[in-house]
Amino acid sequence: MPPLLDVVNVEARADNTLLLVFENGEQRIFDMAPLLERKPFQALKNSPLFFEVRVDYGTVVWPGEIDIAPETLYEQSLPV
Repeated sequence: MPPLLDVVNVEARADNTLLLVFENGEQRIFDMAPLLERKPFQALKNSPLFFEVRVDYGTVVWPGEIDIAPETLYEQSLPV
């Protein structure tokens, strides 16, 4: 079972990935492309809104109450 780690920094990239930094210092890449086809993430597809991502209490969030839990991000991301 992967550790339960908060995200401390996030950067949206032009290739629809997120560069994540977790509280243990680990950097990982999360591919958003598959999620951008599903609600509620469709609002982020080809939108400047995608780049308004931020960290709120260890979770990655966007305006409009869109978020992804840190454990999902960790489990489905790849180490840098």
